[in-house]
Amino acid sequence: MKKTFLTRRSFLGLLVTLLLLVGCGYKPSSQYMRNVFDNDVFVDVIVSHVEPENAVYIKDALHSMVINRFGGRIVPRAQAKTIITASYDGTNFRPISYDSNGYITRYRATVRMKFDIKSSKGKFHRNISSVVEENIGASSTLSSSLRIEAIRVGMARALDQFLAYAAAKGALKEKGGK
Repeated sequence: MKKTFLTRRSFLGLLVTLLLLVGCGYKPSSQYMRNVFDNDVFVDVIVSHVEPENAVYIKDALHSMVINRFGGRIVPRAQAKTIITASYDGTNFRPISYDSNGYITRYRATVRMKFDIKSSKGKFHRNISSVVEENIGASSTLSSSLRIEAIRVGMARALDQFLAYAAAKGALKEKGGK
């Protein structure tokens, strides 16, 4: 008997939540992105001569974003109605904390990326910088693997910022803005 009550109560709570979201005009960000992107998308990643190994990571992350976040399709360039061009614009590493012996114990990586979007719904350009702060074990140096991981975390954050920007741009378009 108690199990039925909890099930009914959970169902009622879910129903009330859904009614509130629908009643207040809530729309997921994927709906707003449709005002910026067309359904058929080609992703072009400009390979950096400084960090060429990250080009594949960026392309995979953008493909995942297009498919999972706003339900688009990845198509060849000739069939695309939207072209997203992304490029890595460098990383700046800066120590922010030292131990008593002068070894770096924490650093800040600022990752810069550029995005160009061309679609039937318009075009825009966005430069995004993301910041990653990481610890380094005592007496260790910033090794190649730590460096690459910091860059990838920064790129993931830049992609999320780009996605948020595109959703905001789509929301403005829906309301009659640019």
